[in-house]
Amino acid sequence: MTDIEIGRSKRARMGYGFDDISIVPSRRTRDSDLVSLQWQIDAFRFEVPVLGAPTDSVMSPATAIALGRAGGLGVLNLEGVWTRYDDPEPLLAEIAGLPADLATSRMREIYAEPIKPELIRDRIAQIRDAGVVVAGSLSPQAVQQHYEAVLAAGVELMVIRGATVSAEHVSADAGAPLNLKRFIYELDVPVVVGGVVTYTAALHLMRTGAAGVLVGFGGGAASTSEKVLGVAAPMATAVSDVAAARRDYLDESGGRYVHVIADGSLGTSGQIVKALACGADAVMLGTALARATDAPGRGWHWGPEAHNQKLPRGNRVQVDRVGPLDVVLNGPSPVADGTANIMGALRKAMSTTGYKDLKEFQRIDVVLEANPQR
Repeated sequence: MTDIEIGRSKRARMGYGFDDISIVPSRRTRDSDLVSLQWQIDAFRFEVPVLGAPTDSVMSPATAIALGRAGGLGVLNLEGVWTRYDDPEPLLAEIAGLPADLATSRMREIYAEPIKPELIRDRIAQIRDAGVVVAGSLSPQAVQQHYEAVLAAGVELMVIRGATVSAEHVSADAGAPLNLKRFIYELDVPVVVGGVVTYTAALHLMRTGAAGVLVGFGGGAASTSEKVLGVAAPMATAVSDVAAARRDYLDESGGRYVHVIADGSLGTSGQIVKALACGADAVMLGTALARATDAPGRGWHWGPEAHNQKLPRGNRVQVDRVGPLDVVLNGPSPVADGTANIMGALRKAMSTTGYKDLKEFQRIDVVLEANPQR
């Protein structure tokens, strides 16, 4: 791709978001009953390619179980209120009712409570006893402190999720950096790690032995990282670049496939469709699932960036609630804006364009809008 000159000393590459592109129908159509949305990572097979984002506004033990029973994968935030408090429901209700000018400071106070290993054990046991795949998330900074308790509790798939994660972290403290390659090698469970938004960073993470890589930076709709840090990434370009890293690593490793999971800018079913068309194997959904009436956020959505103790880079944002989780995923949809029956929309898009499964759908043609939205 040709670079664009910003000034005499700086050039930039054009990047595109999901709203800048559209998918193109092929020469055939297909009955929607003949479309498969199944996705498999390691030994785990799922009926839909959806992971619930590990934020307290989206995933509780109950919603992780509900998403698992609906065919997806709920990922519990193991640094959230569910591992800090015996009964976090009153605090979740309080967060939902906070005035805007007090939200950040009060959330900082709530999340200052220490994480309790016995609550990690109990929450994971609750999900495991329901008979669904147990997935939990830790930030890179918390992995070394808590991973032994997480593994002992019986987690089956581990997510290491941060605003941005690298395989080569530089620290002034010689004992602080997490050696991802050694850590993943020593674990007995598959690890999904991210986020990354570039080909090179993704390739380095794939070489650590990760089973999947999250593509995205920050907390999506609830993130203010671009305003605070000046850092952002157009997601259509980012997913496509990381998918290229997956292809090249497949050759480099002699056949080891690393899953690409889009994590950001996925508020509607159309954006989810385009993420998969750009090469994602699955999607991690925050805002889209926070719209469920049974989501723990009670009509609000926030990520860990919103209550960072030193530099908040996110907000608590209000979302329109459209129905229970099953309606958000499978319909019938009460609205026509892509916020409900999102899996039905994906199935319809694949049948309309003639593709039978997700791997085949990744080969679909896309076009750039003549006047892309910026």
